[in-house]
Amino acid sequence: MSNEFRGEFRVRELVLGIEGLALLRHAVDGDGKFLQERVAEIRRFALDEEKLPDGGALVSELDAAAGYASWSAVYDSLPSSYIEVEEPVVRTILDGIAPGVALDAACGTGRQTRALIAAGHRVIGVDQSPQMIAKAREHAPDAEFRAGHLERLPLDDDSVDLAVCSLAMTHLPDLAPAVAELARVVRPGGRIVVSDMHPFVIALQGQCLFVHGSEELAFVRNHVHLPSRYLEAFGRAGLRVRGCHEPLFNGRLAPGGYEEFIADAARAAWDGLPIVVVWDVEVPAR
Repeated sequence: MSNEFRGEFRVRELVLGIEGLALLRHAVDGDGKFLQERVAEIRRFALDEEKLPDGGALVSELDAAAGYASWSAVYDSLPSSYIEVEEPVVRTILDGIAPGVALDAACGTGRQTRALIAAGHRVIGVDQSPQMIAKAREHAPDAEFRAGHLERLPLDDDSVDLAVCSLAMTHLPDLAPAVAELARVVRPGGRIVVSDMHPFVIALQGQCLFVHGSEELAFVRNHVHLPSRYLEAFGRAGLRVRGCHEPLFNGRLAPGGYEEFIADAARAAWDGLPIVVVWDVEVPAR
């Protein structure tokens, strides 16, 4: 197996896992008919893959370079519950910050870059993926873009007033180097806003799937970062936490995906759970 592909599993395992999670979460207080339906579907899907959409199809893990090169082609085309619950929280925080020089770290296709420009900031976008940066340039031609990694940002010390990092740190095995880099480039008195996949979601399901190539499914590895790990990283970097927000699942399932096929189970599995965490952090004035 090449370095590009790291691990594989099948759609069937995902479907059975969601069904089981829905059953586990509602076993005590759930409606009897709902519980019977979950057990019946688990039996049916476990015995007959043909009853599932692409039940035997493999889902491949890609490294970050290959994953985002592929994902960039479809990243903006489908709605995302993660983005839908994250954006209002992040926008509310950013609305209270005066315009200045802003960093969009791991900018992807420029979603936050566009919002920052609209709010009056001069924006520098940084991403490790040339394909993502190309998309971001199309969407935000007034911004400056640089190639770089979260752990080695291509900026000088104390060079920006604000740093935003959205739904990206989950791909890092260790938060501390990236948090230290954000603290390094933000001026004293400046702000850092970090959103990420909530550890509940990653621990229970783990990965966000996307279409790779014509019909294959793939993912880039997400890592569980507990709030205590974030607090430890912020503390080591000398940062002060102003707020922590945990928006809940809004009922949106990825269109055309395996979860829509088992919508009742999927919504019951995620109901009431936070799916994103948003940190509002300050670099103390010297």
